[in-house]
Amino acid sequence: MSTHKGNTMLTKLSQLLAQGRFGSPVPAVVVHPTTDIILQSCIQAHQHHIITPILVGPKHKIEKAATDANLDISGFMLVDAEHSHDAVEIAAKMVREQQADFIIKGSVHTDELMGVLVDKTQNLRTERRMSHVWLMESPTYHKLLTLTDCALNVVPDLLTKKDILQNAIDFAHALDIEQPKVAILAAVEEVKPQMQSTIDAAALCKMADRGQITGALLDGPLAFDNAISQQSADIKHIHSPVTGDVDILLVPDLEAGNMLGKQLIYLGEAKAAGIVMGSKVPIVLTSRSDDELDRLYSIALGAYVAQKRKQA
Repeated sequence: MSTHKGNTMLTKLSQLLAQGRFGSPVPAVVVHPTTDIILQSCIQAHQHHIITPILVGPKHKIEKAATDANLDISGFMLVDAEHSHDAVEIAAKMVREQQADFIIKGSVHTDELMGVLVDKTQNLRTERRMSHVWLMESPTYHKLLTLTDCALNVVPDLLTKKDILQNAIDFAHALDIEQPKVAILAAVEEVKPQMQSTIDAAALCKMADRGQITGALLDGPLAFDNAISQQSADIKHIHSPVTGDVDILLVPDLEAGNMLGKQLIYLGEAKAAGIVMGSKVPIVLTSRSDDELDRLYSIALGAYVAQKRKQA
């Protein structure tokens, strides 16, 4: 059974913005913030007392973007960098030197950002593969739902899925969910040799039985309907403590996860926040297509997890 620390557990993304949530703002390094969209997000997060932004990138481009949009960034630390790659390396160095507690992606391609941050010389990697978690608040589901990995690992093999899953479990623990319920998704709920996703799901469950994955209750393969809906599970005679009350959905690959997440947002009216786990600090991957509130939620989520890690 999934257990929660009642008073501290997040039940809505808006709780991330609650007054006094962070005590003092969390220092965050923002990589190459050369557009009004990312600068506005940083200003809003600062106004909510969530972060103290450190802007790293070409100074003239950042200042021009702020001037053109009539944004006041005069109170923020601004570190000049020649170009985006240089900005990522400076950001990594600032995190290593504990000048910042997490990283926010600005106007830099995700491949370029992560290409630098996963380099062993940057000393930001852990023993696990980095992966993305998407925290969703759906109007039709009774609690927050984590999707993973929908942004980084394209076609993960079994051992990569193990890392992705353990990262998501650690993320759930940071949200004070002591024993999250995990559904390992496939198109069907039976193990079929011709469907690798079902074989991987069964193997991950056995790995959890043997202590290779810890801190959660797993079941799979499960199709999306019987993972989310207890009624669907009952109709199909699936008896599981996970079905109908899942905390984490592990998707079979990036394409499935990305489509599922965007369907929930654009058709299901879900709100979302996302960060990268498996690094020594959270990494926020904001997107130009995210709406204003979702960008703010993602920054707040990065600050929340960063603060939890420091407290631990």
